[in-house]
Amino acid sequence: MNIQNKSGVFTPYIAPSSRGGTRVEAGNPNRRGANWDGRGVNFALFSANATKVELCLFDERGETELERIVLPEYTNEVFHGYLPDARPGTVYGYRVHGPYEPDAGHRFNPNKLLLDPYAKQHVGEVKWDHALFGYTIGHADGDLSFDERDSAAFVPKSQIVDPAFTWGDERRPNVPWERTIFYETHVKGFTQRHPTVTDRERGKFAGLANHDVVRYIKSLGVTSVELLPIHAFVDDSYLVEKGLRNYWGYNTLGFFAPDPRYMSSPFVNEFKELVSTFHHEGLEVILDVVYNHTAEGNENGPMLSFKGIDNASYYRLLPDNKRYYINDTGTGNTVNTSHPRVMQLVMDSLRYWAGEMHVDGFRFDLATILAREPTGFSEESSFLHACMQDPLLSQVKLIAEPWDCGPGGYQVGRFPPGWAEWNDGYRDTVRAYWRGDEGKVPAVAGKISASADLFDKRGRRPWSSVNFITAHDGFTLHDLVCYNEKHNEANGEDNRDGHSHNLSNNYGVEGPTDDPAIVDVRFRQLRNFFTTLLFSRGTPMILAGDEFARTQGGNNNAYAQDNEIGWIDWDVTKESVDLAEFVQKLIMLRQALPMLRRGRFLHGSMDEEIGAKDVTWISPSGNEMQDGEWTDAGARCFGVLLDGRAQDEGIRRIGSDATMLMVLNAHYDVVNFKLPPAPGGLRWRCIIDTNLPDRENLEPFEFGTEYMTTGRSFLIFLMEPEEGHATSEGAKLAFLHVEEAFNQAAHDAVHFVKKPD
Repeated sequence: MNIQNKSGVFTPYIAPSSRGGTRVEAGNPNRRGANWDGRGVNFALFSANATKVELCLFDERGETELERIVLPEYTNEVFHGYLPDARPGTVYGYRVHGPYEPDAGHRFNPNKLLLDPYAKQHVGEVKWDHALFGYTIGHADGDLSFDERDSAAFVPKSQIVDPAFTWGDERRPNVPWERTIFYETHVKGFTQRHPTVTDRERGKFAGLANHDVVRYIKSLGVTSVELLPIHAFVDDSYLVEKGLRNYWGYNTLGFFAPDPRYMSSPFVNEFKELVSTFHHEGLEVILDVVYNHTAEGNENGPMLSFKGIDNASYYRLLPDNKRYYINDTGTGNTVNTSHPRVMQLVMDSLRYWAGEMHVDGFRFDLATILAREPTGFSEESSFLHACMQDPLLSQVKLIAEPWDCGPGGYQVGRFPPGWAEWNDGYRDTVRAYWRGDEGKVPAVAGKISASADLFDKRGRRPWSSVNFITAHDGFTLHDLVCYNEKHNEANGEDNRDGHSHNLSNNYGVEGPTDDPAIVDVRFRQLRNFFTTLLFSRGTPMILAGDEFARTQGGNNNAYAQDNEIGWIDWDVTKESVDLAEFVQKLIMLRQALPMLRRGRFLHGSMDEEIGAKDVTWISPSGNEMQDGEWTDAGARCFGVLLDGRAQDEGIRRIGSDATMLMVLNAHYDVVNFKLPPAPGGLRWRCIIDTNLPDRENLEPFEFGTEYMTTGRSFLIFLMEPEEGHATSEGAKLAFLHVEEAFNQAAHDAVHFVKKPD
């Protein structure tokens, strides 16, 4: 067997069985994992409570154990040894000896083969069998019993890799936060049904790097692709029994290894090829990472790695009974990042992916857990400090999912400067507003202004709020306007799983319909959602496929649906393509209009020097909204006037930005909206009307005009430039950029490809 890197250099692999004897040296404890230095491999494994560690070597398929070697040295709670004739491609695992005392938190069982927590590659997968458990299933003593069966035949193995890779002229895009637009997707789901991805590459990193796939993403205009978990993970036994899989991947087993199911070749460099391809197109790669728990579950779960290496160190255990686990994640266990070696593991993993793999940022699943100290959540936690002081990690994008199910778990707006956060309040407010719920105007006004009540502190910027309406967890945007109820029957839990508070509306028919009136309002609502998202301050996130009305058939919890429910269908209709091109135009407009990306929160405060407010809220009468209008529960239509003179940062340049009027009407019927005076008495031009998505001309309107705002629609007006007018310099530049955006959108269609005949 030969190991090949991108540069074409082959490294011979020496099978352990051919050595005729193994010479083990002391090695080095200071770098965890199995690391090849060009001559041999250094093995180092942390365990504070083990008494002995055996390194087990296997054949290249991971099926036959060839040799056991006791790691000869123990330094600073690290077992270590050096094999001078080991090579990349060597397959290995550990057997760890120590006390089996569950009541004291110790569950050592050398009969169980364990994955190296620092393994860069896995071989094989978990095959569910009773031998995987440290205790004997069915025994009267439960998890206090001790199982002597060998688990090696049923667990994945670790494999040594050659990290060599030729990056060439690849450079990180370093997209500024204020220009960032996230695109959340799944490696397999995005590529499995794509018409030009080959069978061998479907569902793989190589498929995501396919020319047509990358060209599509690039043509849409998003900047940063956020991948659902790609760290090696496990399919839960209860899912396997039902013929399902853990499709999303939030069940991590290896924090350094990409999951083998996403590789079309045996080389981890396939992921580096993906990153390099994206970077050459100016696209960032963001990883959704799960450091809060592992696939080993609670005291009744399997023994695959951490539990058998040092259970008492890796997991948070109940202080008064260490047999049981603290379960702030809802999955059975919680990773103990308060332990310095466990914190080091997480930080080493992040640095590996940011440094060795060149990824551009991380979205942290249930991030509150990582920032929770024994005394509770803390903005000054050791994890948050560690990230922000790290010279590499402090330069990449860090995004928190700021909640968990533990005590004090909801912490939106509490993460420190430098972090962005998923803003679920934005999601719920925007959904409720466009559904037509009462009394939502004040709330939606705050959300489209970047949720200053939550994030405007400690010098944080509007980009700190990651605005989204849909994500992987929940309805797709299409299903949000097609279903009143969730339809999760395929999950095998009698539709009990998934969230029931969806704030959705089917507009008269549950699910698909040919009724043209219902279809019309559904697609208009989709355009309203996208226009709201992309014209709000903050960082927008789009769920992949929403832009062409992808459906999951009403399933709002497709975590186990590794099938047509979870996969994106690229056989799109004309209406879907039109929607995607409307979204493309919105993205181009967002990038063309600086005021949407300004680094200031909107408060409606008056700038006395120029006599203008940064934002003025307008009622349908054309006047500034009064207190009674804010508290009117029946109000569903309002305007947002952004004066270009008050949008600049730093040194003010009068007239250096556009002036914009946005009109939102969530009422089901027409509302006559009187256009307010444009600053300086100039006219308005309508650039977006979600009721007329194909409008190509910039139509002018005098102030005082009563615009018939269609029920459930969103309009955007820009102040018309006038030669020589003091306030129109920004307007001229804005219109130039808008015209360029419209021309580019008309010329550069979203790159869909048809299925071959």
